[in-house]
Amino acid sequence: MMNFKLLTSCILILIMFSKTAPMALAQKARITMSKEVLMDKIKGGWAGQTIGVTFGGPTEFRYLGVYMQDNEPIPWYDGYLSHSMMHSPHLYDDIYMDLTFVDIIEKLGVDAPVDSFAQAFAHAEYPLWHANQIARYNILNGIKAPASGHWKNNPHADDIDYQIESDFAGLMNPAMPNAASQISDKIGHIMNYGDGWYGGVYVGAMYSIAFNSQDINYIVKEALKTIPKKSQFYQCINDVILWHQKHPNDWKQTWTHIQQKWADEVGCPDGVHAAFNIDAKLNAAYIVLGLLYGQGDFTKTLEISTRAGQDSDCNPASAAGVLGVMHGYSQIPAHWKMGLEEAENLNFMYTKTSLNKVYETSYKHALEMILRNSGKDLGSSMEIKVQKPKPVRFEKSFEGIYPIQKIAVAKSLDQGYEFEFEGTGFVITGSAQKSNKNLADATLEVRVLVDGLEQQQVLMPTNQLIRKDDIYWNYDLTKGKHRVQLIPINSKNGYAINLNHYIIYDNKPNKKHVHP
Repeated sequence: MMNFKLLTSCILILIMFSKTAPMALAQKARITMSKEVLMDKIKGGWAGQTIGVTFGGPTEFRYLGVYMQDNEPIPWYDGYLSHSMMHSPHLYDDIYMDLTFVDIIEKLGVDAPVDSFAQAFAHAEYPLWHANQIARYNILNGIKAPASGHWKNNPHADDIDYQIESDFAGLMNPAMPNAASQISDKIGHIMNYGDGWYGGVYVGAMYSIAFNSQDINYIVKEALKTIPKKSQFYQCINDVILWHQKHPNDWKQTWTHIQQKWADEVGCPDGVHAAFNIDAKLNAAYIVLGLLYGQGDFTKTLEISTRAGQDSDCNPASAAGVLGVMHGYSQIPAHWKMGLEEAENLNFMYTKTSLNKVYETSYKHALEMILRNSGKDLGSSMEIKVQKPKPVRFEKSFEGIYPIQKIAVAKSLDQGYEFEFEGTGFVITGSAQKSNKNLADATLEVRVLVDGLEQQQVLMPTNQLIRKDDIYWNYDLTKGKHRVQLIPINSKNGYAINLNHYIIYDNKPNKKHVHP
């Protein structure tokens, strides 16, 4: 008779093997993938992203701090894709932003200096918002990347911007998440820092790992290994994973936990003390919410990541893109590919690139990256050296500061404006406008003084492509009472700087020291 202890040990080993076998398979040192499958997965990623952003488009930022009810329909019909691309081209900003970076890689190679990517982005003809727009302004006014995305130079550093633009990095690095992270390090810091950058690293890693796994739970968890554990981004996504385990059949319960713990904004001036939230980690949580509760099903994944609200076109785009890689283009359900074929030949706005073209370009870049990372070309297939994800370096935006009050101003800067407060920093928002669209664009200027000392003469263009939406900010003041003065320099009839609001920061939360 077999020794009881030996029998028990054998059973334990079998149990452990059964639990770890799928992971062990996914972590093989090398995999061989046919070029046909590789192309199918790359096409699936781009197509999935396009499907997701189209589906969620009508809901974008309509549901702030609430989820969309189940009984409210979201349209989807044959021809909707091509109709949206032709008549709502600005909906695809997260894709044509990707294409800017894909184009530079195609022209100059993946080792092109960061300034090549930054200049192409800054001089592009498309409109931008949030971290992207401040980064563009910074670059055009002499603050180069990566300083252009640093939180001291960009109040939107933790916003979603690079998170929605990082798909290309994962798609060109199949099963190589660390190589994707290297690209994201260079390009993601053009416009983001800290959690804002981590959003792009994480999404890129999910795309990369999806080439080598059919287990969405594994993809979500494995990609999180690219993010430092002490970051809030990691903690937020890890919470979603744990809440999913606790409430596996109730995504709304997990949504409620996300809202209660992670919805308070610190950086983005538009989201501080407001329901609006474009923070990377919160919206990444909604991506993961859709992926975990969708369990590989396109319809469930798209519905949940859209109905979660906030940036509800970009979030289903990222979720569907990851699923597109995991399943491959050929396995995307026919319902979601209705009209896709005719849309694939349409160039995205502001580009000379269609889906059909970027399929080929990304495939070419993926072959190159596989070879650069110790892979092999075997003729009809590629041998890929699988990378175990490693955490990128730790960095944190808005360290040690807390928004304590938001004051509405809502007036034009005519003769000047001043306010006093007690704290350690502030942001004042507004923009330059012209009273008539037929007037020529101009650049207004405003002097900013803090405690009687001039800090900066700020240029405020009326041109919307190069505008500045946050007039001035300073997070480094000594704790105490301060006086801020804004003085217009070159006022002109028909032009004005409109002040929106200002936010006061302190080194401790829940203080009230503002004296407007």
